[in-house]
Amino acid sequence: MNFLAHIYLSGDNEELMIGNFVADYVKGNKMYDYPEGIRKGIELHRKIDFFTDHHSITSRSKDPLRGKYRHYSGVLVDLFYDHFLAKNFPDYSTLNLTDYTLITYEKLSRRKSDLPDGVQHFLPIMIERNWLLSYASLEGINRVMTGLSKRVNFENRMDEAIHDLKTGYPAFEADFSEFFPELITFVQQEIHQ
Repeated sequence: MNFLAHIYLSGDNEELMIGNFVADYVKGNKMYDYPEGIRKGIELHRKIDFFTDHHSITSRSKDPLRGKYRHYSGVLVDLFYDHFLAKNFPDYSTLNLTDYTLITYEKLSRRKSDLPDGVQHFLPIMIERNWLLSYASLEGINRVMTGLSKRVNFENRMDEAIHDLKTGYPAFEADFSEFFPELITFVQQEIHQ
């Protein structure tokens, strides 16, 4: 899962959402430098990633991408799934995606001092370019994949992935629609433990 899904899966808990949002920028035991609520969000993020990375449905989504993208196939599936969440957001929320993203950006901006330096650096860019809302369109998700391709140091070809998404669109969307309710159930169980 990528940014939108991690934020969405945190529900209304702001500290959980912040931890879930920043977790990829908090390495190892550095999570203990954060307050308990944010730390729980970091832990939740890691559990979500483990559940997603080892699930048979996401594995099925990665299969047609593995030959061309190798270990980046998982990154692409995360982005594809965020696209389908954004596109179908009314199926999962009473808020429309525009309002949801504005509320999310406001919360993150207000809590900027709680974010790791790397996140503080890209947050204004994320807001200015409205990444979360842009996931809903093919043009937007293509910009995200192309930008990510340029930031990765290794040859990755992720800038070509829009063609694979378009080619396999119905199958990827069906996989997302089958997987995401299972992920929601998993996260709710983790939160209430």
